[in-house]
Amino acid sequence: MLMPLPATLHRLVEEYETLLAEETLAGVTEPGARLRDLAYTLCVSTGTREIADALTRAHAYLATAAAPPAHVRRTVTAGAANPAVRATTLPRETAPTPL
Repeated sequence: MLMPLPATLHRLVEEYETLLAEETLAGVTEPGARLRDLAYTLCVSTGTREIADALTRAHAYLATAAAPPAHVRRTVTAGAANPAVRATTLPRETAPTPL
Protein backbone atom coordinates (compact mmCIF):
# COMPACT_ATOMS: atom_id res chain seq x y z
CA MET A 1 0.00 0.00 0.00
CA LEU A 2 1.20 3.49 -0.78
CA MET A 3 1.74 5.74 2.22
CA PRO A 4 2.12 9.50 2.19
CA LEU A 5 5.42 11.12 3.02
CA PRO A 6 6.05 10.99 6.75
CA ALA A 7 6.07 14.79 6.97
CA THR A 8 2.68 14.97 5.27
CA LEU A 9 1.20 12.26 7.46
CA HIS A 10 2.63 13.91 10.57
CA ARG A 11 1.05 17.24 9.58
CA LEU A 12 -2.33 15.59 9.02
CA VAL A 13 -2.24 13.76 12.37
CA GLU A 14 -1.10 16.86 14.22
CA GLU A 15 -3.78 19.03 12.65
CA TYR A 16 -6.49 16.43 13.30
CA GLU A 17 -5.52 15.93 16.95
CA THR A 18 -5.20 19.67 17.58
CA LEU A 19 -8.56 20.45 16.01
CA LEU A 20 -10.22 17.55 17.84
CA ALA A 21 -8.88 18.85 21.16
CA GLU A 22 -10.07 22.39 20.37
CA GLU A 23 -13.55 21.21 19.43
CA THR A 24 -13.74 18.97 22.50
CA LEU A 25 -12.74 21.84 24.80
CA ALA A 26 -15.29 24.10 23.13
CA GLY A 27 -18.01 21.53 23.77
CA VAL A 28 -18.74 20.95 20.09
CA THR A 29 -20.97 17.89 19.80
CA GLU A 30 -20.74 17.34 16.03
CA PRO A 31 -17.35 17.47 14.29
CA GLY A 32 -16.82 20.43 12.01
CA ALA A 33 -16.24 20.17 8.28
CA ARG A 34 -12.45 20.50 8.55
CA LEU A 35 -12.25 17.76 11.19
CA ARG A 36 -14.37 15.46 9.01
CA ASP A 37 -12.15 16.23 6.00
CA LEU A 38 -9.02 15.44 8.00
CA ALA A 39 -10.53 12.19 9.28
CA TYR A 40 -11.41 11.16 5.72
CA THR A 41 -7.95 12.05 4.41
CA LEU A 42 -6.26 10.13 7.22
CA CYS A 43 -8.42 7.08 6.55
CA VAL A 44 -7.67 7.16 2.82
CA SER A 45 -3.97 7.77 3.48
CA THR A 46 -3.68 4.81 5.82
CA GLY A 47 -6.07 2.41 4.08
CA THR A 48 -8.53 2.27 6.96
CA ARG A 49 -12.23 3.02 7.42
CA GLU A 50 -12.30 4.30 11.01
CA ILE A 51 -10.41 7.31 12.32
CA ALA A 52 -9.24 5.42 15.42
CA ASP A 53 -7.64 2.79 13.16
CA ALA A 54 -6.20 5.50 10.92
CA LEU A 55 -4.56 7.26 13.87
CA THR A 56 -3.17 3.98 15.22
CA ARG A 57 -1.72 3.05 11.84
CA ALA A 58 -0.37 6.58 11.25
CA HIS A 59 1.36 6.70 14.64
CA ALA A 60 2.86 3.24 14.07
CA TYR A 61 4.07 4.21 10.61
CA LEU A 62 5.56 7.49 11.82
CA ALA A 63 7.34 5.70 14.67
CA THR A 64 9.09 3.39 12.21
CA ALA A 65 9.53 5.76 9.27
CA ALA A 66 13.22 6.32 8.73
CA ALA A 67 14.51 9.84 8.48
CA PRO A 68 15.74 10.67 4.99
CA PRO A 69 19.50 10.33 4.44
CA ALA A 70 21.52 13.44 5.24
CA HIS A 71 22.23 14.16 1.57
CA VAL A 72 18.46 14.29 0.88
CA ARG A 73 17.47 16.58 3.76
CA ARG A 74 16.88 20.21 2.95
CA THR A 75 18.11 22.92 5.25
CA VAL A 76 15.75 25.83 5.67
CA THR A 77 17.14 29.10 6.89
CA ALA A 78 15.13 31.75 8.66
CA GLY A 79 15.30 34.02 5.63
CA ALA A 80 14.09 31.33 3.24
CA ALA A 81 10.82 30.99 5.13
CA ASN A 82 10.09 34.70 4.87
CA PRO A 83 9.26 35.84 1.30
CA ALA A 84 10.19 39.44 2.10
CA VAL A 85 13.67 38.41 3.19
CA ARG A 86 14.02 35.98 0.33
CA ALA A 87 13.22 38.72 -2.18
CA THR A 88 16.05 40.87 -0.87
CA THR A 89 18.57 38.04 -1.08
CA LEU A 90 17.98 37.21 -4.74
CA PRO A 91 20.73 38.25 -7.13
CA ARG A 92 20.14 41.73 -8.45
CA GLU A 93 19.98 42.35 -12.12
CA THR A 94 22.98 44.20 -13.42
CA ALA A 95 22.99 46.65 -16.24
CA PRO A 96 24.35 45.24 -19.48
CA THR A 97 27.96 46.16 -20.12
CA PRO A 98 28.55 48.32 -23.16
CA LEU A 99 30.26 46.63 -26.10
